[in-house]
Amino acid sequence: MNKPLQKSYELPTSHLLLALAIVAVWGTNFVVIKLSLEAFPPFLFAALRYTFALLPLAFFLPRPKVSWINLCIYGLAVGVGQFGILYFAIDGRISPGLASLVIQTQVFFTIGFAMLFAKERLRLYQALAVLVAMMGLVIIALHTDATTTFVGLLLVVFCGFSWGIANTVSRRAGSINMLAYVVWASAFAMPLLFAISFVFEGGWGHMRAAITSAPLGAWAGVLWQSWANTIFGYAAWAWLLSKHPAAVVGPAPLLVPIFGMGAAAYFLSEPLPFWKILAASLVIVGLIINLFWPNIERSLKG
Repeated sequence: MNKPLQKSYELPTSHLLLALAIVAVWGTNFVVIKLSLEAFPPFLFAALRYTFALLPLAFFLPRPKVSWINLCIYGLAVGVGQFGILYFAIDGRISPGLASLVIQTQVFFTIGFAMLFAKERLRLYQALAVLVAMMGLVIIALHTDATTTFVGLLLVVFCGFSWGIANTVSRRAGSINMLAYVVWASAFAMPLLFAISFVFEGGWGHMRAAITSAPLGAWAGVLWQSWANTIFGYAAWAWLLSKHPAAVVGPAPLLVPIFGMGAAAYFLSEPLPFWKILAASLVIVGLIINLFWPNIERSLKG
């Protein structure tokens, strides 16, 4: 029987530091994605990511004690719905820095799903935090340019929706080995991604050409996707979600665009005008309200 979720409305320091490490990896990852897409078509790139996330660890980690349906939904949501589509969007339809911000719509989907299915209650300060962060997202949406298409925006919002589904499903898995959970879920993402690549990216000939001609840097990007993002990032993230209410943990990835936009500006020379800085500042303020308000309120009362 799964252990009940903890009902703490604040993150212990160790959990907060883990969340920051996760979002740092996720944020800088958008640069890695953009550079690797110069060698691999998007769905093949995603398929390779989940191949190395699955193998060889699946031979050493027993299947987690969770239903096959749960593993399947999580694998398809995060593997195909989130990253397959995200790679497709970044491949010429949206800039990496902007994508790192728009995908944070996952926060609203995650909290909404938790309210709908887990009957979690949204506290007033959490609603305020989401509202402030949403203002930052609105500013970004109002400043699209030639590097970002409307289709790209819609695709990344769909990625946020898929991420919200994955968050909800992983929390329902309960207290299990989250590393094994992420590894085994990759088995459901990998075949569909290869199939999509085969049908829409030129068949086996183009797939083989991309694999055999890719430089070492592109393969390093694949391994970074597989091990740093999938194995570490999503296993640790699923573990945090199993320990805390979604409204507490869910907004943490709002820091992803800070790392994403900064890395894109530094490595890809992506412009960083005032309106992006303002939007990012609103996101940070929303995050601070959500994570630290219980401590602030207790200090004021004490």
